[in-house]
Amino acid sequence: MTPVSYTFCAMVREASAQGDSARGGIARAFVAARRDGRSLPAYPGPPPTDLASAYLIQDEALLLDGRAVAGWKVGRIPEPEDAQLGSNRLAGPVFTGTVVEAAPGLEAPMPAFAGGFIALEAEFMLRLRVPAHASLPVDDAQTKEWVDEVRIGIEVASSPYAGINDDGPCVTISDFGNNAGVLLGPAIPGWRNRDLCAIEAATVIDGHEVGRATAGSMLDGPYGAVRFLLENLARRGIAPRDGWWVSSGAVTGVHVARVGDHATASFAGLGSIACRIVAAGR
Repeated sequence: MTPVSYTFCAMVREASAQGDSARGGIARAFVAARRDGRSLPAYPGPPPTDLASAYLIQDEALLLDGRAVAGWKVGRIPEPEDAQLGSNRLAGPVFTGTVVEAAPGLEAPMPAFAGGFIALEAEFMLRLRVPAHASLPVDDAQTKEWVDEVRIGIEVASSPYAGINDDGPCVTISDFGNNAGVLLGPAIPGWRNRDLCAIEAATVIDGHEVGRATAGSMLDGPYGAVRFLLENLARRGIAPRDGWWVSSGAVTGVHVARVGDHATASFAGLGSIACRIVAAGR
């Protein structure tokens, strides 16, 4: 698990020194709330209204937080915000210590922010392997050269701020993309020769099925999520690392949950993984 690069940190220090005190205040508030496992009753400053401002807050928070990055979550920006903002996806870091390996037949405790926003998402998890060549992939075949493993998984989308999703994608980006961790399930055998978009997934929370779908509705699919992330990181001056996980986006939807809920994500022909939501910092 690797921290973000020195070059990136230097860029953020320079931007911080020249920049906006409100941006720094927002970053500090989210980092402190996450560290303490407490909720925020309101957004801690003027909300960002464009992607550049949102990622500057995220980048500054990354520097303040100081934990090593284990991967990145990718989420969808819905209509009409995608056209307004010029992107149909967003990204946020997944930290070391929040990546959990699922044990067969057992329910993993996954921390989330009581009093904040909590949701569960069945997702594909792709592990990066940076190839020797420097060019970014432009199609699925090239993208597979940047991946050395694919697993089934669950993302815990959670923020100390309960209104994070209601306030739009820029606010979501500003608090680490609304991520609190990922649960890694079994590896998908023969993934290079399988159509990931044809695999049906189902999500069950407290005994009720809350979503069933395939990744065929996820824009250009899990490999498209990897391409988006690589381009996003390049624009931000962050070098991709071997072993980083990419949580590629909700397959069955974003399902609101609460502390104490039990959830299962099942992927046809591949098995299932289970978790329960526990309060962060307790």
